[in-house]
Amino acid sequence: MDKNSFAKTPPMGWNSYDYYDTTVNEDQVKANADYMAERLKEYGWEYIVVDIQWYAYDTGSKRDKYQYIPFGRVEMDEYSRLLPCPDRFPSSAKGQGFKPLADYVHERGLKFGIHIMRGIPRIAAHNHCKILGTDRTADEIANPYSICGWNPDMYGVDASKEGAQEYYDSLFDLYARWGVDFVKCDDICNTNLYRHNQFSAKEEIELIHRAIQKCGRPIVLSLSPGPALIDKAWHYAKHANMWRITDDFWDSWPLLKNMFERCEVWQNHVAEGCYPDCDMLPLGYIGKGFNDERYTRLTRDEQITMMTLWCIFRSPLFIGAELTRLDDWTLGLLTNRKVLGLLKRSFGARQVMRDDHQAVWTSRDTLDEGIYAALFNLSDEKREISMTAEDLGIGAIKSKTAEDLWSGQTMTLQSDILKVLVPPHGARLFKLR
Repeated sequence: MDKNSFAKTPPMGWNSYDYYDTTVNEDQVKANADYMAERLKEYGWEYIVVDIQWYAYDTGSKRDKYQYIPFGRVEMDEYSRLLPCPDRFPSSAKGQGFKPLADYVHERGLKFGIHIMRGIPRIAAHNHCKILGTDRTADEIANPYSICGWNPDMYGVDASKEGAQEYYDSLFDLYARWGVDFVKCDDICNTNLYRHNQFSAKEEIELIHRAIQKCGRPIVLSLSPGPALIDKAWHYAKHANMWRITDDFWDSWPLLKNMFERCEVWQNHVAEGCYPDCDMLPLGYIGKGFNDERYTRLTRDEQITMMTLWCIFRSPLFIGAELTRLDDWTLGLLTNRKVLGLLKRSFGARQVMRDDHQAVWTSRDTLDEGIYAALFNLSDEKREISMTAEDLGIGAIKSKTAEDLWSGQTMTLQSDILKVLVPPHGARLFKLR
């Protein structure tokens, strides 16, 4: 199977992390799936992703001390493979795994995804557990010197050892039988504990890629956390569909402003089936599992800036909010067909200018001769941004009108100049025909 065919356009969906952290349960996943099917699916949103520690018991019970309880109890089968915790996912009992929940999601016309940590459970290595398809045991393929700096659950897998590929093959065979469509693998894009070798999990990416090719199901592979290493762009593109270009992105203007630098670095590496990932959209209500439940701290103008940059850059889009609590304004932000259309019908996005006060991006429509122009005000005051056709790199503007894709209004251009007033931290997105 050609992995680039798994995601012809940037994936769009919901991920449980920003709101629930480690605590999401089956009923909550179903509620968000129901909402997506009813209110978002028609606009291209389709993935429902259960994020970190779905296999762990007692998640969130010691949140004042730990995000991840050290050496906590986990659900695991006899072949060293983590399974959903039945306390939180009751339909997984009796060996059902995530299949019943995946079936529920699929019945609503959506796709199902999970988060995994790279490696093999430490408890499996300590207990010399079996690996399906080989007589090697977990301790024989585990590398106890390859660990995650922020999660205590796993040892890295030594790719040179017999049984390493069989372990990952057995994982993805299980996920395929469950009906998993998307896997977000963590502690693998940048193993940032090892500052001298931030790409120390390179071989595990390759093991996972081969396992997906063998499993018989198209599974989108997303690599976390960032920042991804630009000199390894070819490797990410060869083996994965998405890779994070930032560490966890939250509702902070300085983090959002910094994304303009990151997107500039990665703008030439967006291709069909291969997407540098700007991370989740911290919109609506987030933070409950972190004991910090809040409405996003991003202003409305900052949220428009985020959506505009993510869409013209063609990043995957994953909503971090509790969907059932979305207000009408946020729902409108997420259902603008013309803005979301950039994900499916634009190409060649590039930043044509940026300084401390403003940034401008352009791209082209794949179906007509339209030009997209995104003008961003990075300053703290209202600002008039003026760009000529030459500045935009498009030669003369054929039409004297420009459509504002957020408001739906059109404006008449003065000569070949696009001149608009942009609110502080805000953005305007136009299509010029």
